[in-house]
Amino acid sequence: MRSYPTGPTGTRAAALAAALLLFAGAGPAVADDGRPDRDFTIEDPRITESSGLAASRAHPGVYWTHNDSDDGPYVFAVDSRTGKTLATITMRGVGEPRDVEGISIGPDGDIYVGDIGDNLDGSWDHVWIYRFPEPKQLRDATVTAVQYDVKYADGARNAEALMVHPKTGRVYIASKNEDGGGLYEGPAKLTAGSTNVFRRVGEVPWVTDGAFSPDGTRLALRSYFSAREYAFENGRLGADRPVAAPFQRQAESVTYTADGTALMFGSEGARSGVVRVEVEGGPGNGSDSGSGSGAPPKGGERGGADKAGDGDGEGGGNAALGAAVLVGVAALWLALKRRRGQG
Repeated sequence: MRSYPTGPTGTRAAALAAALLLFAGAGPAVADDGRPDRDFTIEDPRITESSGLAASRAHPGVYWTHNDSDDGPYVFAVDSRTGKTLATITMRGVGEPRDVEGISIGPDGDIYVGDIGDNLDGSWDHVWIYRFPEPKQLRDATVTAVQYDVKYADGARNAEALMVHPKTGRVYIASKNEDGGGLYEGPAKLTAGSTNVFRRVGEVPWVTDGAFSPDGTRLALRSYFSAREYAFENGRLGADRPVAAPFQRQAESVTYTADGTALMFGSEGARSGVVRVEVEGGPGNGSDSGSGSGAPPKGGERGGADKAGDGDGEGGGNAALGAAVLVGVAALWLALKRRRGQG
């Protein structure tokens, strides 16, 4: 479940966010001429709070997602060609999920689901990770999942980003905090039936989701208004660079495409849009980096790198204006924080 800063600062932040999103486009993205891994709309009326994304390893062009909050033990396979749900997986043996916020796929082909949300920032002394093999055939099914108990070495906290390293299989969680969160590293191997302690190994900004590149050398982290891509080596964060994240109403999720050439950004809401953004240094990308997908969504959310005069003449202006507004929002946000600190 998404959460915003509370108190007067939170009220101002919500108002600023609403103002910014006026420039983000009025509708969701739509499928792009039947090609996979392009901008698409999640059509399933059951999926109204898509809070995580993971690109399938077994089924090209398919993305796994889930609702947050207490929706139940369900995971959905969505076809990026049509936006239709191809399979609904019901997890068995995991109790009652509280706040599912992240999803990732490990090198073993297993799907990891993070029941790691805690909007009260420490009300739960433990959270859970669920794990099951990615189905070989896409059809509705009930699967038995393994449940892992998770605690943080430095105390309970809220988190929305779960990432499994595609080479080592190690699980990472990025916590979410108004003043910046932490990157937490799990044990080399998760163990069922005992507590798995995650330890802080890095500092990160406000994070709503994250994902490793398929080769494991990059880690993308997104927030409501921006995204960054970090070099990742030996389990630690390296140099980072901004990614041209799209402006979305309720920016929640991110994953790399299975080939690593682009990032897919998702949001919450009924018929929410998923937007493709090319990444710098991705396989076969050359110098054409950080840009939106080849065909902009019709009347929907657009990537932050659209060019002026492209398509219907709306995207470039909105992106530029949105970027300018974002700078103003950031400046005002910092001013409000300083004022609060002096109060």
